[in-house]
Amino acid sequence: MSSDRSLLYLASASPRRRELLEQIGVPVRLVRCAVDEQPLADESAESYVQRVTRDKVRAGVALAPAGAVVLAADTAVVLDGTILGKPRDRDDALRTLRALSGREHQVMTAVAVARGDELQVRLVISRVRFRPLAEAELAAYWDTGEPQDKAGSYGIQGLAAVFVAHLEGSYSAVVGLPLMETAELLDRFGIRCWQAR
Repeated sequence: MSSDRSLLYLASASPRRRELLEQIGVPVRLVRCAVDEQPLADESAESYVQRVTRDKVRAGVALAPAGAVVLAADTAVVLDGTILGKPRDRDDALRTLRALSGREHQVMTAVAVARGDELQVRLVISRVRFRPLAEAELAAYWDTGEPQDKAGSYGIQGLAAVFVAHLEGSYSAVVGLPLMETAELLDRFGIRCWQAR
């Protein structure tokens, strides 16, 4: 089965990544694959996010049609060198948000594009500073349901936008996909942005 040269296969279950690609006019087809996302012992956050992204894109290439271009990405919220994953429960989310309150953290997003054995990856690191957060608003934010499936227990593109005092770097990378870097990678693989819809 040959692949449509203008079609990108997305190895991600994230609706946000699909929306971001569609925002820049890139049609996508989902490839559902699972990889081990547990950090290795003594693995830095930078190494972790790039390794997981490479694993995801390789898994996607294995499932996509031969010759298809596949994109994968992974995002890690990092505070003092520690990766803050998705919350296990309410207490975990509130603990994470308290730690982020009034402080700056990093958001590391790696994006990889591959076709066959050819693979290129880029890492984008952004800095986000939260204003001080009151305990009542943390509880109210949890009750909205938004933090439950988000790395770092928040979504900058959603209700938590009101927490952000400062952002240095790529907004779209904090959402989940650095669009400038993604467009550059896709161009190298012959996938154009702004395709006719």
